[in-house]
Amino acid sequence: MVRSPAKLDEGAHRWRRPFSMVSAQHCVTGALRELLQDQPLSSGKVAFAWSAAVGRTLDRVTSVTLGPDGTLSVVATDQHWALETRRSSNLIASRLNQLLGDDTVVRLEVSTGAL
Repeated sequence: MVRSPAKLDEGAHRWRRPFSMVSAQHCVTGALRELLQDQPLSSGKVAFAWSAAVGRTLDRVTSVTLGPDGTLSVVATDQHWALETRRSSNLIASRLNQLLGDDTVVRLEVSTGAL
């Protein structure tokens, strides 16, 4: 027997779903957080979390280092990528803290230069 993902609620005349879906992004973030939580904080762990948080394109044109005070220094290849990183800095910091642990990244400091 095949179950329908949604059915009509006769009393209210609207569709309702008997189950909910979890987005792939939430699944991946949760799985990565579980894998990373017991690992010591290292440059490799920060680089991996950065790549997962920002995606392949931004990862390719930036490099990162995390200072002991929680400042993530981001070096972008040019002004365009530096500007895009600054514009998304709050979202990026939030994603990194989900992966690395709360308040690991306090702020992002973005500059341009050679990688």
